Amino acid sequence: MFETLLLKHTKEMTRHIEMLDALFKHATEGIVVVNKDGVIVMLNPKAKELFGYSDKELIGRKIETLIPQRLAGHHVHYRDTYFESPKARGMGHAMDLFARRSDGTEFPVEVSLSPFTTSEGEFVVSFVIDITDRKKQENRIREANQEIQKLNEELEERVVQRTEELAKAIRKVEQSQEEVMRALKKERELNNMKSQFVTIASHEFRTPLATILSSASLIGRYSRSEEEDKRQKHVLRIKSAVTNLTEILNDFLSIGKLEEGRVHSVPVATDLLEFCGGLTEEIKALCKESQQIEFIYKGLSEVWLDKQLLRNVLFNLLSNAIKYSESGKKIFFRVQSSATSVNIEVEDQGIGIPEADQTHIFDRFYRAKNAGNAQGTGLGLNIVQNYVELMTGQISFKSEIGKGTTFSIHIPNQVPSESKDSAI
Repeated sequence: MFETLLLKHTKEMTRHIEMLDALFKHATEGIVVVNKDGVIVMLNPKAKELFGYSDKELIGRKIETLIPQRLAGHHVHYRDTYFESPKARGMGHAMDLFARRSDGTEFPVEVSLSPFTTSEGEFVVSFVIDITDRKKQENRIREANQEIQKLNEELEERVVQRTEELAKAIRKVEQSQEEVMRALKKERELNNMKSQFVTIASHEFRTPLATILSSASLIGRYSRSEEEDKRQKHVLRIKSAVTNLTEILNDFLSIGKLEEGRVHSVPVATDLLEFCGGLTEEIKALCKESQQIEFIYKGLSEVWLDKQLLRNVLFNLLSNAIKYSESGKKIFFRVQSSATSVNIEVEDQGIGIPEADQTHIFDRFYRAKNAGNAQGTGLGLNIVQNYVELMTGQISFKSEIGKGTTFSIHIPNQVPSESKDSAI
């Protein structure tokens, strides 16, 4: 009975050994067994195939034989540390591992370690997998990803570039549209100006022309010497009508020059006190009965500014003050000059400007609603504003119905630098 059991047990053991031997020999992974000292004691055929060694060449040699020389020194330290606390674990997941063949070539590997103990001592079995093909595939994938990333970046760059080109094209289209709109607006304004010119010209020219025609006809009837006074009266009426026509034409000519950019400010040395005093005396001829112009001057006499532009500005403001003030009213003409600026005020006690009209008073062809039958083209204050701005100045006003209007002008004293230096 005992012999039968022993035989059965022996057969069972033999069968297990044969199966383990078959697994060892036919495993697709390289298997290398080392002792605690790192000496190779066993390896399977796959390991011999991977490393290119025979049993006799490897058994009894240190495991570092299979490690690249550049890493062998570090591996000894890692091996000693592992045997201090051996446990089953995989290697090569967090770092790249390399093994060395008999011909010295290297190849990437993945290694799993599993410790075991027998009566002969402590051992470690290493399962080694050649991952050369996997690494090649990973490299291909990485290169493909890099290529995809590069293409994506190029595509994004092209998209950005194309977007910028489209944005530029859109801006150009918008600019073109704006230019077309401005041109259309300009054309409409010109057409409106033409219509307004025809309307104003037909209205404003009719009265002085009728006066000239009637006075010229009447002069012919007064042939006797005692009728000289009557002839002179009509001659004065003709002169006044011609003056009105000249002013109207000058307004239109000034607007035309401003539109074409042919008006420029040319500062010259000017005796401003003499200039304004002379203008005051000249314009008094336009005053109504008992109207007075009170001229007040303070500051330096000599300043630098454009005399012709300033004359047109002051003549327009003073003539408006006369035109829109009743007989017997006083007009104040104040001038104050310094080394840096000229400040001018023209104040009347006339009809004033309605509040609703004040925001449009400098618009071309605009006339306040209370202007009545007073002659005018609606261009004067627009021209005044343009001339003041050409002299790099500012114009403002305050007005109250029934009490009057005050126009204020600030113009820089444009003394040339050489004059300033000589003054110093």
